Amino acid sequence: MKIEVKPNCPLNNFEPCKQFDCAWFMQMKGENPQTGEPLDDYGCSMAWMPVILLENSKLQNETGSAIESFRNEMVKANQSSIELLQQEQKRLNGKS
Repeated sequence: MKIEVKPNCPLNNFEPCKQFDCAWFMQMKGENPQTGEPLDDYGCSMAWMPVILLENSKLQNETGSAIESFRNEMVKANQSSIELLQQEQKRLNGKS
């Protein structure tokens, strides 16, 4: 079931939407973050806000995952460097 919202503007005393005469009426292209379906539609910026916030949250989660993966790789690299330095120190101490 799709709910159709009345095209009235709360910023203009609930008069009908001025659409292209309004600076906040804009086109959205991309992918719906909830369904994954292609999106190419016009609407009020305020009405698009929940979709934009969902997309932003999705991207933040992906960024967090990428940072965590990078951190894990850096921990491995640092551990390898420490082990190599410890081996070299043992080798040098053994020569004394």
